[in-house]
Amino acid sequence: MSQELDPITKAIRIRAPKTLQNEHSSPLYLTSSFTFDEAETMRAAFADENDENIYSRFSNPTVDEFVAKMCALEGCDDGFATSTGMSAIFSTFMGLLKSGDHLLCCSSVFGSTFTIVNKYLPRWGITCTLIPANDKEAWEAAVQPNTKMLYLETPTNPQLEVIDLEWAGQFTKKHNLIFNVDNCFATPLLQRPVDFGADIIVHSATKWIDGQGRVLGGVIVGRKDLIKEIYLFCRNTGPAMSPFNAWVLSKSLETLDVRMERHCANALKIAETLQSNPNVSWVKYPFLKGHPQYDIAIKQMKAGGGVLCFEIKGGVVAGRKFLDALELLSVTANLGDSRSIASHPASTTHSKLTDEERASVGITPGLIRISAGLEKAEDVINDITQALEKSMA
Repeated sequence: MSQELDPITKAIRIRAPKTLQNEHSSPLYLTSSFTFDEAETMRAAFADENDENIYSRFSNPTVDEFVAKMCALEGCDDGFATSTGMSAIFSTFMGLLKSGDHLLCCSSVFGSTFTIVNKYLPRWGITCTLIPANDKEAWEAAVQPNTKMLYLETPTNPQLEVIDLEWAGQFTKKHNLIFNVDNCFATPLLQRPVDFGADIIVHSATKWIDGQGRVLGGVIVGRKDLIKEIYLFCRNTGPAMSPFNAWVLSKSLETLDVRMERHCANALKIAETLQSNPNVSWVKYPFLKGHPQYDIAIKQMKAGGGVLCFEIKGGVVAGRKFLDALELLSVTANLGDSRSIASHPASTTHSKLTDEERASVGITPGLIRISAGLEKAEDVINDITQALEKSMA
């Protein structure tokens, strides 16, 4: 091209090489392995002397297309796609950390991530310190001689705390740490952690990237040298993305920009409306002026994202009644769908945590998470409002 393209345009136009059929839409390379015309070519492939595909656990043209699009959107050198978002997160830990290393992690993280860093990493001699997302003094105090990585979500799931990526980038550079960011809630359309010094960025592609609740997937992008280590771990342990899922996700990226505009607009409208609801104690959304980190959010994000949360009066009992009273919204553990979704983390995604652990990561008894879909905002608001009224009965 004679001109440099916008990353959004690249995500639409990047594709696997055309076959002899000259198809307009990228083909699906649904194969487990690839053949070689000569033994020497196969030998060179296994010796990493060429870029020939060997086996779809290692690489696949359809998966490579998806990864290339994500690298363009995030502004990163290289990447690897995994079977799920959690396998992406786990692979960054296992590919880059070793026994004796220490991990810094924000305390308000997704429930499964919390379990990995607290239950499983210690089995391999990797220790972790959980720190309140915006307690900068605590972050400094937690650094140890063997600290290797800082891992965070922003906005966090499901409390929607926003962490200052500029500060975090300076902090990790000061202490020579790998800066690992879960960018799932913001997507690369709203926030690019690499611009603030992130070394590794992970996504659950199951969420906004798919956008219609169809397939599972995860993706890791970042510095080429770090991705190589993660790739070698994944190549040998097997958490590879299936070609079919990659094909679906690659097509989904072509509409991510227009979808996120609607998701964000709906989420903001719902959040603004709920602020005056008498059955709600508080509402949190990054682009609400009352959000504790509003100034940080507008500095590093283009919009507030598609998720909002609020505290329903009446705690756990009211939260369950609220879910049962919904008529339009889906009740499911997923988010980032074209259909609006409600969940009650205390009784679902974070239910395996103790009361003390839930409190430590900000999961209050009446916390409700809403993933704003693509419906008309008024219809979603009406359903939430009537369910709130019934939950008080």
